[in-house]
Amino acid sequence: MGYSIVGESVKRVDAVAKVTGKAKYTGDFLERDMLVGKILRSPHAHAMVKNIDVSKAKALPGVEAVLTYRDVPANKFATAGHPYALDPAHRDKEDRTILTNKARFVGDAVAAVVATDELVAQEALKLIEVEYEVLEPLLTPEAAMREGAPLIHEDCPRNIVSSAGYEIGNIEEAFKESDYIFEEEFETSIVQHCQLENHISIAYVDSDGRIVIITSTQIPHIVRRIVGQALGIPWGRVRVIKPAVGGGFGSKQDVCLEPLAAAMTLAVGGRPVKLELSREECMIDTRTRHAIKYKIKTGVAKDGKLVGMHITAISNTGAYASHGHSILMAGGSKFRILYPMKALKYDAYTVYTNLPVAGAMRGYGSPQITYAVECHLENIARKLNMDPIELRRKNLVQVGYVDPLNGNVVRSCGIRECIDKGKELIKWDEKKARYQNQTGTKRRGVGMACFSYASGTYPAGQEIAGARIVLNQDGSVQLQLGATEIGQGSDTVFAQMTAEILGIPVDMVHVISTQDTDVSPFDTGAYASRQTYITGMAVKKAALEVKEKILDFVFKMTGIPAQALDIKDCNIVYKHSGEAVMPLAEVALRTYYDLCSAHPITSDTSNNARVNAFTFGVTFAEVEVDVCTGKIEVVEIYNVHDSGKIINPQLAEGQVHGGVSMGIGYALMEQMLFDEKTGKPLNNNLLDYKLPTIMDIPEIGVAFVETFEPTGPFGNKSLGEPPVIPVAPAIRNAVLDATGVAFNRIPMNPQRVFEKFKEAGLI
Repeated sequence: MGYSIVGESVKRVDAVAKVTGKAKYTGDFLERDMLVGKILRSPHAHAMVKNIDVSKAKALPGVEAVLTYRDVPANKFATAGHPYALDPAHRDKEDRTILTNKARFVGDAVAAVVATDELVAQEALKLIEVEYEVLEPLLTPEAAMREGAPLIHEDCPRNIVSSAGYEIGNIEEAFKESDYIFEEEFETSIVQHCQLENHISIAYVDSDGRIVIITSTQIPHIVRRIVGQALGIPWGRVRVIKPAVGGGFGSKQDVCLEPLAAAMTLAVGGRPVKLELSREECMIDTRTRHAIKYKIKTGVAKDGKLVGMHITAISNTGAYASHGHSILMAGGSKFRILYPMKALKYDAYTVYTNLPVAGAMRGYGSPQITYAVECHLENIARKLNMDPIELRRKNLVQVGYVDPLNGNVVRSCGIRECIDKGKELIKWDEKKARYQNQTGTKRRGVGMACFSYASGTYPAGQEIAGARIVLNQDGSVQLQLGATEIGQGSDTVFAQMTAEILGIPVDMVHVISTQDTDVSPFDTGAYASRQTYITGMAVKKAALEVKEKILDFVFKMTGIPAQALDIKDCNIVYKHSGEAVMPLAEVALRTYYDLCSAHPITSDTSNNARVNAFTFGVTFAEVEVDVCTGKIEVVEIYNVHDSGKIINPQLAEGQVHGGVSMGIGYALMEQMLFDEKTGKPLNNNLLDYKLPTIMDIPEIGVAFVETFEPTGPFGNKSLGEPPVIPVAPAIRNAVLDATGVAFNRIPMNPQRVFEKFKEAGLI
């Protein structure tokens, strides 16, 4: 089907506001007489608060309140930004309190101050005297799970938050039928989101006695519920407003600040309180990407066909559960679509440690497991003397495949075309031949990795989204959403969808980007690459309903059957001839002011999705490795994606650029470091935490294989998270191609590479 606006690189609807500084972020709200909140953090990774004296802090001029665990509700709550589960057995683990008397990581919040300004608040923190009973810090899953280890949370034996898994077929029988058995271990690291805008919330009590929270979040409706749970008040007594957001990447799919901000305003009689974290605080007390260790055992036939695979995953979720086990199971479910095999067993363990809390981050478990599986397949291909592309081709999913565990169907799949395109772009065959038998100090290699991902969380989670469209008096429309724009461009895409259906230009669609739980339609938020797919369908339904109402109104005015009419270029036209009947603006005006038939046109719809769509893709990378120094340079990189119909090519390309850059950092340099004895962070700042800069990023090649996904609103499916997923294994496999040295642990920083090369005899 041909579209006139969908599929075009329409400029962002928020571009001018952002580049001119007019977009209003949480930090731009200056409430009258606003106070400042600050948090006192534990210097110990594991300790009991034996005594806390706040008298000196309270006596400091300018201090309005000092809070400890004694001054706030003791209700336990979950922080993960998931829809509420009616079945208690499926709820996120409730293990957090607003303030604690047991510190579980360096940086855990043990007290808080509200003062007239930041300097006074910081000085007051220094005056709080805390006596700790220091406990043994447990910094790895192995240490935490050992017999006799102290419990981080008393209700979790061996500090295992949860364990689960699945088995498709009979794995032992599959291994017996296999010609070869391969076993390996892989490990990923803890990394940080490093979004531009730090976490910040402003809370106050309004004239009706309700708590209002202005906050930088991906999940305003979920924040409302969790704040209510934390304070033990009806959820309707909380109002959450989400203004412009400066990035999240999953870090703001957790409720990190809002309950404490709410407690602070209640402690000062409802006066506005701003609680803003520094970058150093964000890096230890928001969320990180989980470090996960994998053991993989795979049975393979002589021709390279995968017969069976057994994966054991052990995740370091840090001091609190957050998204912990959900991430392990999400990764374990999405990767399995790519390579169906006779038997697959997956065992997953989420373990508490005394490190900062891990949570949602772009890819939600898929970057970790894809790294392990794609590196494992590369190693298998080398041992079988097979081209790694051909090994994958033998095992790829086909359209029509049904997931045997949840019934999801692969209705569109362009993975083979993605591989063909990427192979052509990087000149795979030519470079594979050219780079054989290198002996110099600088060596080049090429590598690739594939991925599969989903569009939302169904059937594991609820997928509901709302949209409201109002036809204005001049023929323009207002589009109001519960879905959150956090920088990814979703507002622009939704405007394109609306404009396409209503036959108007994008600049006649006014998107109300601020979400307000009092007035915005319900939507679970920005995560799981769901919004264009899930919320997009709600927008489509609303736009179609508005169009139907417009044409029905014209029928009542003119007697022309609605089915004979359409809307094009702001005019009501005959569907077949295109001849204009009347301007849309005239119809809109009459819906408001016609004496006999005035009836303003609106639509308020929702989409409760009961389907999912799988997206596929591949990264091809070329690297140059300096054998003497261990430095790895990414020379060339291509990401090729099947994300269905691309709604806005320029925005889509931008998503890929960001994901690839993040993937390069994940592969080569990013890692949170902690003292091995105390658990104290060693690099929780942007100087010591090595993010890739423009000097580390080559020109990124982007291509799309456009399939049509029948369950998507315009044939589209997910794109936001997928670009990061296959990058690290592709780079690692290119390093293997260049040097013959296999890295089963990331990041591949120069020190680690140098040591591995020395071990392999290259140096």
